Amino acid sequence: MFALTFLVTLGALVLYLCRDGIAARQIQPSRWQASSHFTATALARSPRSLTWSDRFSDGTPDFLRLADPADQAAFRRWFTLIAEYQTIRPPAEVPAEIADCASLLRYSYREALKRHDESWFRATGIEVPAPPGEISAWSYPHTPLEAALFRVWPGPFQPGDISDGAFAQFADAKTLVERNAYFVSRDVRTALPGDLLFYRQFGQSSPWHSMILVRSGAVPEVVYDTGPDHPSHRQRPASGDPGDGRPGELRRVLLSELLNHPEPQWRPLPGNPNFLGIYRWNILRGTQ
Repeated sequence: MFALTFLVTLGALVLYLCRDGIAARQIQPSRWQASSHFTATALARSPRSLTWSDRFSDGTPDFLRLADPADQAAFRRWFTLIAEYQTIRPPAEVPAEIADCASLLRYSYREALKRHDESWFRATGIEVPAPPGEISAWSYPHTPLEAALFRVWPGPFQPGDISDGAFAQFADAKTLVERNAYFVSRDVRTALPGDLLFYRQFGQSSPWHSMILVRSGAVPEVVYDTGPDHPSHRQRPASGDPGDGRPGELRRVLLSELLNHPEPQWRPLPGNPNFLGIYRWNILRGTQ
């Protein structure tokens, strides 16, 4: 009797596992497996509840969008904090990968989306008296995209993009603005902390330039890296040109300085054809 009961129980277990495995294969549209790739919150939801669509057809999967206002706020605080922190570090302590405006965006974006535990603080050397809250939806690189964080191919997201090269760890300034962010306005008064200012300076070898709004309100500020084409040798005051020589520097500048910049092509004004406008990361799209 015991043996018969055992065999019946074992058979039911095998049937359940097989059925569950078939269902899992049917609902997962890529090679990604859930075992250890999402945060505890996302695992609780299970990959069955991930949204594999792209409701804005901007190339960003909906499962990356931060729908929770608390997550949006946490991302903005981490993103601006990390970018701004680079401007107060001694040049020798700035991460080697930050060499121009696009790399400052990539670094700050990626690090903002990580889990900020003790090992993260040790690795980055960042010190903050009161760290912002954590993003609960997911953390980098624990998503179906793994380390490939930036959209590099045109077109809306398709499930096959997970593994076909549509996403990468690197994206230049042009790709960031065209594939990973969306236009908000040409009026800087509408910008929120964490929004991006983009320029296109025609006639330069690297015409695409970006800045990060780190503070809004009464005294808004932006940070940026002038890139390797600036002659300042990291000594020129903040009111200088954002990028025409070597080796460049990280800067934190009052928005009012930019609005009154001696060279009109750097003024973030609607009438400036070189100013593309205010952009916002796609992961915040539809949430504001």
